[in-house]
Formats: sequence, C-alpha cells, structure tokens
Amino acid sequence: MAYTSSELIALQGIVTAYEGAEYPSLHNVSLQISSGEFVMVGGPNGAGKTTLLESINGLLPITHGSAQVCGLDVRKQGAEVRKRVGYVIQNFSFDPLTPFTVREVVMMGRYGKLGYFTRPGRQDVEIAERAMKTLGIDEFAEKPIGTLSGGQQQKVLIAQNIAKEPEILLLDEPYSNLDLSSREYISTILADQVKKGVTVVVVSHAFDGLPDHPLRVLVMNDGCITHDQSCRADELEHVVRAASHAHPCHA
Repeated sequence: MAYTSSELIALQGIVTAYEGAEYPSLHNVSLQISSGEFVMVGGPNGAGKTTLLESINGLLPITHGSAQVCGLDVRKQGAEVRKRVGYVIQNFSFDPLTPFTVREVVMMGRYGKLGYFTRPGRQDVEIAERAMKTLGIDEFAEKPIGTLSGGQQQKVLIAQNIAKEPEILLLDEPYSNLDLSSREYISTILADQVKKGVTVVVVSHAFDGLPDHPLRVLVMNDGCITHDQSCRADELEHVVRAASHAHPCHA
C-alpha cells in the first residue's frame, strides 16, 4: 500500500489490554513518529513501555482508537505491518540445544520480510551476510546460536532484524546483556540505521553509551505517555528520571 505521510507511526487514542486483564495496559495513547526519528522510551517498570512496542507491531489487540503504522491499519493488517517492522524482544535467550546456526537465525529476518513461502535469493543471502558483518558476528556464522553468550545472542537478534530491512526498528532493552563498549557500538549501528531513513524506537533503562545524535525521548507512567521532548544523549538520563514520577497519568 502506498502512503505519503511522513508519520510512519500514528496512534490516536488507543487502548490496549492483555487478555484476561482487569484494566487496560495503555490508556488513551496518542503518538506520532516520523520517518528517520531516533526515539528512546523510558519510565518505571510496569509503565507500559513494552506494551507500546507490541501495540505498534500489532501483537496485542487494540480495543479502542486508531493505529496506523507504515500506512497500514494495525487492527486489520497486523501481519503486513510485521513484514515492515523489525522487533527485538526483551531478554530472549536460546536454549543451548537450539539446532539453528547464527547464519540461519539471521536469515530468518529475510523470511520475515519476504514471507515464509518465498524462497530467498542471492541478494537475500548477501543482505544477511552484511548484517552479520555489521554486528561483528560473522565469525560465529556456523556456530549453533545456543552456544553463544547472552550478549552475542543479542547481537544476532539485532542482525536478524537489520537483515529484514525494516522501515521501523523496535528494540526492547537491547543493551541489557551488553557491556559499555558493546552498547556504544550498537548505538552507533542504530544511528546509522536512522541516517538511512529507518525509524528506531528503543525501550531502555540504560542511558550511557548512546550516540551523539538528536534523540526524542518519551516517558511513560501508568500506561500513558506523560512526557515527550527532544534532547541530546547526555541529557537523556536526567530527562527520564525527572519525568518518571513528575506527571500522573490522566486516563
């Protein structure tokens, strides 16, 4: 579907609730994010940060409001949205006996873009190889994914989603298993993606090692976005901490 709006993510008054939950996890959330923005999402545990990413990606039912992502109606076209969006989930780890190699896991990003009934071609293989080199994991290409450290597995999942060539890249706590130098390296890669026009949205509690790149910060409390501003990387932690308890959620 063609679309002309620069707003790749357009949420208007959405309400999202997990199945069986007594109360919604997101309350009347409205948010517009344009192509090529680098967005950091902060706030206390349970504020709704992961729920926001899952709602954008069409993984949770939106009970009220409208959600347009890449020009598509998330409520009706979630599967198509997920072909265009990369999503690195939080604290995922592979069992040591997982039978897939690093190369195979990264190639799954191409299947995610093409659909599982389309055979990847030579160009797809080259894109996956390039993603592995970008993340510095090409030396592990033939190793079973489960034998890698948590930080190495995290890089594989980021490479998988970069290989998908998404329009939007969502990352939930991508720095959790990484040391400072690795966080700095990943942040540089994410900034490079933004320069290519990819919209990057990162949920994180770690605010060091970020690139010297214009950032937009969203702070969430009680299922609402309570603060939204642009700032420098060196201002981010102060902004998040100051806003995390400053404004109650008016649902």
